[in-house]
Order: sequence, then structure tokens, then C-alpha cells
Amino acid sequence: MRRSLKVLLVGAGVLLLAGLGVTLLREDVPEVTPVRPSGVPVAAVAPTVPGGTSPSATTSVARPSPTPVPEPTDTELEELAASLKGRYGKNLNEPHAQIRLIEDLMRFFQQRYPDRWREELLAFLKAHFPEHYDTLAAMLRNREDYEKWVRDNDHYLKGLSEQERRAAIRDARNRLFGKDVADRIWAAELKNQAIGDTLRSLDTLQGKSVEEKLSTFKQRLQEVHGEQLGAVLERHQQELMNRFLDVSSVQTDLGAMSAEERSRNLRAIRRELGLDDEALKRWDTLDQSRDARWDAGLKYMAERQALAKELSGEELEARLTEIRARYFGAEAESIGQEEASGFFRFERPRRWGRN
Repeated sequence: MRRSLKVLLVGAGVLLLAGLGVTLLREDVPEVTPVRPSGVPVAAVAPTVPGGTSPSATTSVARPSPTPVPEPTDTELEELAASLKGRYGKNLNEPHAQIRLIEDLMRFFQQRYPDRWREELLAFLKAHFPEHYDTLAAMLRNREDYEKWVRDNDHYLKGLSEQERRAAIRDARNRLFGKDVADRIWAAELKNQAIGDTLRSLDTLQGKSVEEKLSTFKQRLQEVHGEQLGAVLERHQQELMNRFLDVSSVQTDLGAMSAEERSRNLRAIRRELGLDDEALKRWDTLDQSRDARWDAGLKYMAERQALAKELSGEELEARLTEIRARYFGAEAESIGQEEASGFFRFERPRRWGRN
């Protein structure tokens, strides 16, 4: 029985994460709760991920109704209560833990009691979380009201600019949850937005070096995360590094450098974002491997284009097979298959430090 309960909860969580593409720091994560199209049960729509990311009202897609699952036994409900208390019990005074608990229960009860999930959920709270019942019941109401607001204002939100949409959503959250509670529930999203705004602003820093842009980025990270910055860097080094390297002006600056200068700058970026000496050495090796691969790839593409002007058909393909083997060795066959499908990897833009 315990195994079946665990499978149900884990499976629901996996589906939710897969559907939302959850990530802590990405700026392109949408900002609002999923809408529930008319006639579609709440269970068909993935709930918000509190304190982090949420699906967008403008892109929400209703999921098929889940396969009916037998109603839980008393033993199963006891196991569920114990599991949730172990996961959230010590943090249930925090709004982000409260709403995560509510959404775990919504997924469970919507699947087990499609027609009366809310009543069963509230009864479960009263039985197993009596000391937090009023707060959790209010959190459930507020979450449902927020989802309804998003659904009712979907068309309006789509017509707003990004800043206007943020302001409208923030106002709705503050009104429904209270400002302090809303700020604590969506703290990670607000931090993410602040970091994303800073990254976009780097492209407007005329005449600034990569080092100066990195300094600006790190200063903003410190302002946003404060004492938690060390832990954030430890957990999200790769993502933060990638986001900085993906800034258009940073790529332009790196592309304008000599190979030696570019290598120094890439190493400095990684060091400043917390990589240790061993990791820096591994990245140096990877950069050299990537440079060699791109050098071979560009030479191959030049030779390929020259052959395509002179040959065609089977004769051309035979020569291409030959030069792919010469340039790429064991990768030659897969590159040939890519080209047969219309994909040419060395026609992609070079992204320094990224590919």
C-alpha cells in the first residue's frame, strides 16, 4: 500500500515538472497560474509551482482527464498524512510550504475524488492538520480564486506589455493572498525576474568590457540573494554561467577577441561564478576540444561547398562520406545522418563557452 501511494504522488510530481519545465532561475519561465478552459475539470490542469515557476495563462494547455483511480483507503490516507507532515510539517508556518502542501493534496484528491475533491481535501485537512486548518483552507480558497482571476483575465493579460502584465499579476496576488504572503510564495520568481532584467540590461552597457558586465551581474546577484548567494552559486553555477554567456553583447565581445584572450575571459567568468581549479581545468580542456571540433567543422563545410559545385548525386555523396570520415572519425556517420535530415551543425552560430 505504501508503495502504491508513493508511486501515485511521485508520478503526479513528475508529470507536473515535465509539463512546466521547472527551473529555479530561468527568466523565460511564465509567471501565472494555469487557466482551466470551460468544461475542463481542475484535475486536468497542472497547479502552480509556488515560490518558483508557474505556467502561463497565455500558453496553458488542458491535459486529458486522468484515468480513474480507486478511492483511497484509511490506511492510504494515514500514510499520505505522515508523508506530508514529514515533508512540510516543520515549515507549515511559511506560506510557500502551505501552498505546496495544498497543491500536493489537490493533485491527490482531484485524481481520487474527481467530483468531490474539495470537500474530501478539506475533511483531510481537518482530520490531520487541525492546528493549521483555517490557514490551509484559506490558502486553498485563495489559490482557486487566483486561478479563476487568471482564467477570466486571460485575454486582457495577453494584450499587455511585459511590465504591465507583471504589475497586473502582482496586484492580483497581493489582493488575493496579501502582499506579505504573496511575496513569500513567489519569492523565487521575483528574484528570477530581477536577475533576468539585469541580464537584459547588460546589452545596453555601451563600451563596457566583459569583466565589467560580469561585475554588474555579480553585484545584482548579491543584492537579490544576499547571504544565500554562496548556496545559490553552488547549486546553480552552470545555469548562471550559461545565462551570462547567452547575453548577446557578451557573445559579441568574446567573438571579437583573440583565442588566447577569449580563453582568459571564459576562465575568469567561470572562476567568478564559483568554479574551483579542477573544474576550471576541465572547462579549459572542453573549450580546446570544442575549438578543434569547430575548426574541423568549418574546414569541412568549406570543402563540402566546393565539392557541391563540381559534383552531384552518388558521386558527391561518396566524396562527402570520405571527407566526413577524414574530419570527424567516429562521428562521421552521425553527422552524415544529420545532413540527410537537413541539419548542418556547423551552420549554427558559434556560442563561445556554450557549444
